[in-house]
Amino acid sequence: MIGTLRSLAYLAASLLFILSLRGLSTQQTARQGNRYGIIGMLVAVLVTAVALLIPGDGVAAGAGAPNSTVVGVLGAALGLGCIIGALLASRVAMTSMPELVAALHSFVGAAAVLVGIATYLQPTGAVEAADRSAHLGEIYVGILVGAITFSGSVIAFGKLRGKIGSKPLLLPGRHLLNVVALTACVALGVIFLNAEVAWPAPGGSVFSAGMPALLAMTALALLLGMHLVMAIGGGDMPVVVSLLNSYSGWAAAAAGFMLSNDLLIITGALVGSSGAILSIIMCRAMNRSIWNVILGGFGADSGAKPKPGAAGDAPAGKVNETTVDQVAELLLAARSVVIVPGYGMAVAQAQHQVKEISSLLIGKGIKVRYAIHPVAGRLPGHMNVLLAEADVSYDIVKEMDEVNEDFPSTDVVMVIGANDIVNPSAEEDTGSPIYGMPVLQVWKAARVVMLKRGMAAGYAGVDNPVCYNDNTLMLFGDAKQSVTKLLTALRADG
Repeated sequence: MIGTLRSLAYLAASLLFILSLRGLSTQQTARQGNRYGIIGMLVAVLVTAVALLIPGDGVAAGAGAPNSTVVGVLGAALGLGCIIGALLASRVAMTSMPELVAALHSFVGAAAVLVGIATYLQPTGAVEAADRSAHLGEIYVGILVGAITFSGSVIAFGKLRGKIGSKPLLLPGRHLLNVVALTACVALGVIFLNAEVAWPAPGGSVFSAGMPALLAMTALALLLGMHLVMAIGGGDMPVVVSLLNSYSGWAAAAAGFMLSNDLLIITGALVGSSGAILSIIMCRAMNRSIWNVILGGFGADSGAKPKPGAAGDAPAGKVNETTVDQVAELLLAARSVVIVPGYGMAVAQAQHQVKEISSLLIGKGIKVRYAIHPVAGRLPGHMNVLLAEADVSYDIVKEMDEVNEDFPSTDVVMVIGANDIVNPSAEEDTGSPIYGMPVLQVWKAARVVMLKRGMAAGYAGVDNPVCYNDNTLMLFGDAKQSVTKLLTALRADG
């Protein structure tokens, strides 16, 4: 009866996770989807914890009485985790969300590695050879995926945090190095599975002949994960974060197989498959191959250099600087305005002031829309979340494919803290690191106003020719201060 109730609770949690994913598929239902996920996780954790308190349930290694030590350790871990999670949730800024997500992915990878090694070391007694081989395979794959996820996520965190340069590390023969590392992991797997291991009986030695091969593979997988992500440029990091999300799901599923936990298998599979689908969608939106990301830029032209006079060289023209009052006059005289938010707006936390500007213009009969690039903000959906936080209507938030054809008929485009996603070098300069990535074609509008701190290059490290166009005006300064002054000027003119 106890086992049946636990299985039903796990089934309910799985359904809640599925409903959560369904809710997160649209902005309108995202909050409800998040609630489903929270409830599902609470059910899963509580049922697992309560199962340890029930004598003879089998969860606590088949003990006939509650394992007070296990329960105490579990309670302490849950309490510490809740405190850390609450502090992170209350203090992290939305601009820091991408690196936080990468850090959380690394935790999942580390957990899979530790669970795998602990499971391997756990005395099991006599088992059938076929069952033993299957169990060893689950452990090996789980540690392999977990190690790659852990080290890759740490590198992604460093790049998003700015601690590691966004420029890709392209070692000579890097693809051959990856192949050698993967081949070595497979060879070590064969050695591991065929090791003459007499599985220790309860109370026996925890060491075995397969441990050296397992540890060697773990070290190789850690290096492989680092190398794969180091070879990815800053412009593709949002896809990397999404892909690492998928890896963390598969690592969790592998841990579920090791622990014979159906709920962990289902949850991991949901995260892994949804992360993979999102990665493929983002790669298509960026005109990238998913294999480029998985294999660390496989097939990329690492030796290409920007051609003379292109975006990769020093600033190639004179900029037209403007003032807040001039921008206010342009906006009030326009019939159609498109606002392009970027990471600079997120850093300045200026979304609320920008929303007030758009509301004021709409109130004056001016057509206003927001143009969102798939990778704006270094995390899938980052800009959408920021705008939703500011209560911007979903009806005026348009994706790149929806708005690109409207730029030629747009009077004013206001770009706030964005660079790479509006860079024509992606279409024109074959030597540019972002070449081939679809971008918002803001330069086709009658007038472009770019709000930037200065003339520094974007996250991909390339200059933007739009800044030097005759129809472009540059408004320098902190985004929040600039839009606040602009809002004041618009109110005064109104």
